[in-house]
Order: sequence, then C-alpha cells, then structure tokens
Amino acid sequence: MIKQNIPYFYKDKPIFGMDIGHTSIKVMQSSFGDPSSNKKKPYIIGYGANTFKDNAIDDGVIVKPEIIAESTREMFEKKLIGDITTNRAVIAIPAYRVFTRYIVLPKLKPSEIEDATKLEVEQYIPSPIDELYVDYEIAKESADQTEVFFVGIPKKIVDSYLELATILNIETILIEPTLSSSGRLFSFDPDNNIPSVIMDFGSQSSDMSIYVDHVLATGTVNSGGNTFTHKIKEALKVSNEEAQIIKNKYGLGVSKHQKEIIRALKPTLDQIIGELKRIIRYYEEEYAISGKPIKQIVTLGGGANVPGLNDYLTSSLRLAVRHSDPWQYFDFNNLKAPSLDDKPMYATVAGLSIVNPKEIF
Repeated sequence: MIKQNIPYFYKDKPIFGMDIGHTSIKVMQSSFGDPSSNKKKPYIIGYGANTFKDNAIDDGVIVKPEIIAESTREMFEKKLIGDITTNRAVIAIPAYRVFTRYIVLPKLKPSEIEDATKLEVEQYIPSPIDELYVDYEIAKESADQTEVFFVGIPKKIVDSYLELATILNIETILIEPTLSSSGRLFSFDPDNNIPSVIMDFGSQSSDMSIYVDHVLATGTVNSGGNTFTHKIKEALKVSNEEAQIIKNKYGLGVSKHQKEIIRALKPTLDQIIGELKRIIRYYEEEYAISGKPIKQIVTLGGGANVPGLNDYLTSSLRLAVRHSDPWQYFDFNNLKAPSLDDKPMYATVAGLSIVNPKEIF
C-alpha cells in the first residue's frame, strides 16, 4: 500500500477506484452515505469500463500512457453509468508484479519495525530492495511478537502509473495490490468468518490469498482467462473470437468439445491447483490456527464465471468452491447494472471504491 504525500490538515473528500488491466480500465465510485439513512450497503455513484490496445503495457509497466489516457477520456465522456464526482483515485497494481509477505518479528519499538522488516524480506524477494517502493502494516501484536504485512512494488511500475495519473489530472492517494482490494471486498461477505482462499481470476494471472480475518498469505499463477482462450483456440483450431465465445458459453462444462477443452486446459489448471494447495499448506504449517482449517475457496474476477471451473476445482481439491458476485455487496442506487458476463470484471475496482479515506490519512 503506497500512500502519496498529503497535507496535515485533512478534510474528508470522496475517492474513486481505478483498476488498469492488461487491455482494459475500470472505474467505480461508491459511498456509504449518511449513517442515519437506512442504506445498509455502500451504494454505487458511478462506474464504467473501456478497452485499449495490448501494447500499452509491458510486464506491468505502462509504456504508452497516451493510449490508456485516450481510452480513459473516452470512458469518462461516453461510457460511464452514473457519475464520477472526484479526481482523487485509489489505484490497483496487478498482484503478479507485487511482492507481499507476512513476517513475524520479535516485539520491537515502533521506530525499529521498518528496518527489521526490510532486513527480513531482503532474503525472500528476487529484486534489490532499493528498486522497490515498500510499505508495511502491523497485522497483529502480542506481548512477545509483532506480525507485519509487507508490500514491495517495483518503482518503474508505480512511476508509470503516476505518470498516467498526471496526464489525466488524477490525484493518486493510494496504490495497493489487487489482492488487498479483493480482501476488502470479501470482508463484506456474510461468510467472511470462515477461513477461506480468495482467488481473483483475471485475464493475465490467477491471484490467491488466504483470508482469516484479514489477508494472511498470497500466491500467484501467471495464467488467467486469456490463457484459457489461447489454449482453446489451439486445441479446437478456431479463431480467437470463437475461442472466447466457447470459453464463456461452455468452458469446462458439458459440450461436444468438453474432453478436448479439459485436455487443453489441464496443464494450466494443474498450475492453479498446485498453487492453491501450496498456500493452503503454508497456512496450515505457519499459522496452524487450531480449529480453523480452510473451508472454502471463493472465486472473483472476470475469468471466474467460466462454466464448470468451480466444479472442476471442487472435485480436484475436495473443498467447496463458489463464485462471489461483487455486486451483491452494493446498492445499485437505481443505476443500470452491467451484463451478467461483465459483472465479475468489476471485483477489484469495487474493492478499491470502498476504501475509507479516513483510514489512509
């Protein structure tokens, strides 16, 4: 979680979430409104999405900000449902380009925690720490130890996002991993008290986190919805557009090509299942929370509604797997809802939109 410099005298102002994917941008603004009103859920003020060419981003770095800026302006002018009333944004960085780790430290003075955290994580991260923007938050404290959640993001990625924000005259107040957003959204789920794995199945990666009161451990597989489309295209010898339709309509479910599709996707599915097993095992070994085994896997994201995916994961992992619709946590506020196919892609930006500005400053 990277925070921008802010004034000491802070007046509460609205924010909106902005999620920049491999070829798309999504925005959403929501509010809890007046606490005295009878609105139980945050309500959506405005949202929208647009696409851009895939050469605008290279390995997480925005290399052609003018392409995304043009798409964003078009979205604000022509493709918003409702309105975005502020220029203050919370932005997500893809989890596969972010280094995160939970660290258990001995009880230290507050002034000693930052240096101790950096020394501890240097042995785990593959990049020099001076090439990262780093931040941490204290997750839990006891009489003899402190649990710290560390985040490190390559400076070149963050700087490219800030350059885009400057072009668009957007004030960036917070940059965080997509997994933080997913965890915040899941905190609204009625079953969030059950130890869970959250899997955000995006276009480029499958990002996973253990959630027990908060995010405890994370993992990523660099394969997502686009990988599924490509594999189906190769296996069935169809166009990319046809493969996309087949994936969305039939997926792993019953169809005349079911066996071929499952055979083509199996290497990728095995990767995802292997990573899910790894972080569950890590949770069991490192935390060993008595009486709190992982009970469910909750899927989010644009690729999570592939037919048959949850059933396949349930059968392979012997764990309940269910899809979570991010829109169930919000009041539509009389706005037109996106199509059923488009709803899942707003999971990250929905989590960004419910950041409480007062918690940042």
